[in-house]
Amino acid sequence: MKQERMDFLMELLHTPSPSSLEMEIQKKWIHQVRPYADEIQTDNAGNAIAIVNKDADFHVLLAGHCDEVAFVVTRIDENGFVYVDKMGGINPNAAIGMKVEIIGDEDTLNGVIGVNAQHHGGVKSDFDVEDLFIDCGAKNKAEVLAHIQIGDLVVYRRDSEVLFDRYVSGRGLDNRTGAFMVAEVIKELKAKDIQIGVYAVSTVNEETNMGGAFFAAAGLKPDAAIACDVTFATDYPHVNKQKYGDIRLDGGPVLAKGAPINRKLNRLLEQAARQLNMEVQYELTPRSTGTDADRMRLTGEGVPISLVSLPLRYMHSPVETVSIKDMEEEIALLVAFIESLSGKESLKPLEDDS
Repeated sequence: MKQERMDFLMELLHTPSPSSLEMEIQKKWIHQVRPYADEIQTDNAGNAIAIVNKDADFHVLLAGHCDEVAFVVTRIDENGFVYVDKMGGINPNAAIGMKVEIIGDEDTLNGVIGVNAQHHGGVKSDFDVEDLFIDCGAKNKAEVLAHIQIGDLVVYRRDSEVLFDRYVSGRGLDNRTGAFMVAEVIKELKAKDIQIGVYAVSTVNEETNMGGAFFAAAGLKPDAAIACDVTFATDYPHVNKQKYGDIRLDGGPVLAKGAPINRKLNRLLEQAARQLNMEVQYELTPRSTGTDADRMRLTGEGVPISLVSLPLRYMHSPVETVSIKDMEEEIALLVAFIESLSGKESLKPLEDDS
């Protein structure tokens, strides 16, 4: 991956963006894509939107959410210990012993998540989020309240890193990698002669309510939408591949198959992959995708959707891990897909292809 592209990715990954507090990462995303877009928009949800060929008759929306899972402060006891709940599907078992940052309105507070010493019984078998507490080094409640308050958000203090010049590991790769990739698609399209309009959207709130995706699709009214998210890799120890499928890092982008997915869109994506001699993988989403695609699909008169995912190990933990090669290939696939469209394609299942 080119250094400029890697620097942008790391800038996003090092910017805290818990669901409902995505403003700073959105500003950085906009700064990167502005020179390559015909127009930049934002909306009442907090989405950042880069538009190319706005006046085209046919538009595709690419959505990658920029929010990450986190904790939210629920209580501060008289001794200054901070208690939390989940903001999204964060794994409390992975939090034990981690460094954290509590993000206040005007200040931030560093802390550590305490762990019961093994000599005192260790971590109990039914450990859950209500058992977590943060030690900020405060002597009492008043010292903590001078910096943060109830409802403030907590993220791991964990920088991303590159492993073996092959993989990126860190927190919140779900799904700031998606926001990164749709931005890079817009950059690549600057030099292309495309026949359709593109809305690249860094969406908010996916980890909690998917409201950003709904606002984006309802407001922009695209002819088709593709969610660019992550999916569960199964290529590491103790994962049941028979139950969860065989999804590998370095195996290429993952296309979803299931009732919500528009088959014609998937065929167009597969054709683009063949043109690039690119391998793709598949996952099953029989009822719903669990991504922004679900909310975009149900806006307006209904939006044909597809889901292109990045394989990711250790989801919702501080050490999520993805492949640089897979990211590069997903960007290339989406660019080739958009280049291939004439804008006259029919995505209605009962109509013959144009």
